[in-house]
Amino acid sequence: MVVETPAWAAGAGYAERPSRLPGAVVWTNVPAGSGSGPGVLPVLPDGCMDLLWSEGRLLVAGPDTRAYHPAGPPAPWAGLRFFPGTAPGYLGVPAHELRDRRVELAELWPAAEVRRLSARLDSARDPAVALEEVALERAVATGPPDPLLRHLVTALDAGRPVAATADELGVGARQLHRRSLTAFGYGPKTLARVLRLQRALALARAGVPFADTAARAGFADQAHLARDVRQLTGIPLGGLLSRG
Repeated sequence: MVVETPAWAAGAGYAERPSRLPGAVVWTNVPAGSGSGPGVLPVLPDGCMDLLWSEGRLLVAGPDTRAYHPAGPPAPWAGLRFFPGTAPGYLGVPAHELRDRRVELAELWPAAEVRRLSARLDSARDPAVALEEVALERAVATGPPDPLLRHLVTALDAGRPVAATADELGVGARQLHRRSLTAFGYGPKTLARVLRLQRALALARAGVPFADTAARAGFADQAHLARDVRQLTGIPLGGLLSRG
């Protein structure tokens, strides 16, 4: 039996574009053949949560504190990656309940609603676009995300210390930690660490020497960078770069 690749998945590889949902990203990942695909590369912590679609299934990818290694045979995927801290408001579930997990959407939303959405995406010419439309409709129903959370992400991504950021936002350390658990799945210090990892990866992938990458991303030194990368991803920095 020959299974044809759907039209939306005709182009092999990973592709993404900005979403109409503020700060979000629409992406697709299509295996090039039987020996490659999304299972080849680990998914690294990035502070985000994703709404996923693949082969008739709707799932939610919770916030990662370590590299996630997809299992199973290669398959086309479509996803919507929410801006850090915004997904729980749209999905109606605290992020810490999904930390380091991939969960069927039917475990979070009424089964009848998920069946209706699954049928909608099954018949869609482009499930990635349909997934984006689902999120946009949900955003209208739930309202805008807490602006404090965006300010927190922006400050920490710029390398601001957590304590100084809390003072600037006018919230106490305990309150900030509670709100971070709900929004990000972990405390602000872990969020800062994950965002620093992503800054370092971007610099290293651009060809910046590791020592300069460490300094510019906010690490104490290159050894600190190496330890953090291995702890968060399980793979040395050089190994990550060689994998793409």
